[in-house]
Amino acid sequence: MIQRFEVGPRMSELAVHNGVAYLAGQIPEDTSQDIVGQTRQVLEAIDALLAQAGTDKSRILRAEIFLADLTEFAGMNQAWDGWVAAGHTPPRATVQAALAKPDWKVEIVVTAAV
Repeated sequence: MIQRFEVGPRMSELAVHNGVAYLAGQIPEDTSQDIVGQTRQVLEAIDALLAQAGTDKSRILRAEIFLADLTEFAGMNQAWDGWVAAGHTPPRATVQAALAKPDWKVEIVVTAAV
C-alpha cells in the first residue's frame, strides 16, 4: 500500500511505502530571507511532513540538498547544524543546481524510516 499526503494535480509532498517516507523537494515560502532563513523554513516544512508520516528527523535515512550558489554552503550548514538531531546525522549530499525559481536559494529532499 502507498499512502500519499498533500496530493496536488502535479505531485504529492509525501509518499509512504513499506515503512519509508519519501518527501518531495521542500523549498522556502519567504524568499526575501537569506540562506539561513530560507534553510530554516525548509527544515520546518520537513519536520511538519515527517510528523504527518508519524516519524521525525532522527529517522532520516538520506538528505539531498540543492543550493543555487555553493558560496552559501556555510550559511546553509549553520541552519542545518542547529536543526539536525545529534547522534542521528543522516548521509547527505549537497550540490549546486539551477533551482526552478530564481529567488529560491535552497531545496532539500529527504527520505526517512517510519
